[in-house]
Amino acid sequence: MQTTTEQTNPSDVVPSGETIVNNAGYAILKTLRNYGVDAIFGIPGTHNLEFYRHLAPLGIRPVTTRHEQGAGYGADGWAQQTGLPGVVITTSGPGLLNALSAAGTAYCESRPLIILSPGVPEGEEFADIGSLHETKDSTAAAGAIVEWSRRVHSATEAVAAIHDAFVLFRYGRPRPIHIEVPLNILESLSDCPEELLEAEPLRPGKGAGTAEVQAAANLLRGAVRPVILAGGGSLRARTDLASLAEALQAPVVTTLNGKGALPESHPLSLGSDIRLPAAQELCDGADVLLVVGSKVGESEMWGGKLAPRGKVIRLDILPSQADKNLASDVALIGDAAVVVPQLVAELGTQTRPRAEVAALRETLRNQARALSPELSRIAEEAASVLPANTIVGGDSSQITYLGTASFIPQELPHSFLYTPAYATLGYGLPASIGAKIAAPERPVVCILGDGALMFAVQEMMTAVEQRIDLVVVCVDNGGYAEIRANETDRGITPVGVDLVQPDWAALATAFGGTGRKVASATDFAPMLAQAIDARGLQLLHVPVELFAAATTEN
Repeated sequence: MQTTTEQTNPSDVVPSGETIVNNAGYAILKTLRNYGVDAIFGIPGTHNLEFYRHLAPLGIRPVTTRHEQGAGYGADGWAQQTGLPGVVITTSGPGLLNALSAAGTAYCESRPLIILSPGVPEGEEFADIGSLHETKDSTAAAGAIVEWSRRVHSATEAVAAIHDAFVLFRYGRPRPIHIEVPLNILESLSDCPEELLEAEPLRPGKGAGTAEVQAAANLLRGAVRPVILAGGGSLRARTDLASLAEALQAPVVTTLNGKGALPESHPLSLGSDIRLPAAQELCDGADVLLVVGSKVGESEMWGGKLAPRGKVIRLDILPSQADKNLASDVALIGDAAVVVPQLVAELGTQTRPRAEVAALRETLRNQARALSPELSRIAEEAASVLPANTIVGGDSSQITYLGTASFIPQELPHSFLYTPAYATLGYGLPASIGAKIAAPERPVVCILGDGALMFAVQEMMTAVEQRIDLVVVCVDNGGYAEIRANETDRGITPVGVDLVQPDWAALATAFGGTGRKVASATDFAPMLAQAIDARGLQLLHVPVELFAAATTEN
């Protein structure tokens, strides 16, 4: 992980009349600040105030969401823009449990997240005495979801846990962690020496073994039809992945978590459409398939399964991934940021015929359009007016996985906010808020369905309160259209899926934003362009039937 924020001396920013209390809460947050964290997400509560006491003195921006699940998703969006872990502060009991859906998301999508929560005082574990927010075993509850969960017994132990978390995020597979601080520890003077609060310096990531790199390079050097499949783990490699693709003249298709690993305007890019048949057939037909940072899971493959007829090279940070879902002939275990340059150096200068991918790119677009012509058109209309550096938030909505994923290209990694594996509703809006807070200079447009927006509608208030410029496009198909189709396919009369809708434009306006309803398909793109140029929260309500009618007419 990279430190992107200048450190601040607390004594320079302590509000008038407020003094530093050197308790465990301070030690934990000072350590996080030293790593560069300058924003936290959460909700103040009775038991977590000794965390909140230190935010202003340390120059940390509090983002008070209207639900702890939104705090977790906001932290995720923030983390993807900064390269730092998102941090959530919950209260004990219900606050922590409310955040666990976001923790599950971070685990499935391999994203860095720190959850801090107070816990019952030492000596009251499992007491069942009716204390406020009493929970049978909060650490175990979180531990069932996150990479690891620790109940600490001193400020020094808590700070050590923060350092351990950064080792995981920097050098391992990023996943969420939870630290529970008993109330008596949180509120007591810190026993941690000041020098232990300093961020540990970055060290080089792990490279692959020389013999394995040579074996992989030999396979790639002799390949006639090499293909690169890039997942979320490839985002660490950035420009080196483009150098590798160009050296091999290999087409690159990504998973949705890998979207933007190669700029999608690049002539070798096939976008993030590995879930479509033409992309899977390409991978199966490669004489050498290089998989970078992906478990090739069924959620990314939409139930498809790769069956390569050629050799397979797997590059991953963990040995356990080398043969998961797809056996490898050569396994490169290490950080993609280190291993991809190793491969480029080993391959040297290549003279290879230029790969032709334009026709395949058009085939993929046609396959995507066939899945939903109206949603494809909405996404294409949006793409026609979005600035190239726009961050696009999405949700587990049809407009996302049948529309924006395929038809809004991304030039930069982490610019498409989505959760293809955990596939939860309620992610898109808070994640977009977090991204905008982290990258205020970039446009952020959240395009999602009405069902998904209602899961997190309260976070529109957070956007207004944080005074950010954010565009929300609510694509209204009348409820849970995907589940409606699933029920129909099973011969079930649709039940529980056709939802009563609010007046979306009026609702956004009531929150303090500006809401407008799109009245015709031709109005959408101009209204979206206007919303991007406007200030504050902007919501466009887009009934899908407008585009269904327009598609039929065309």
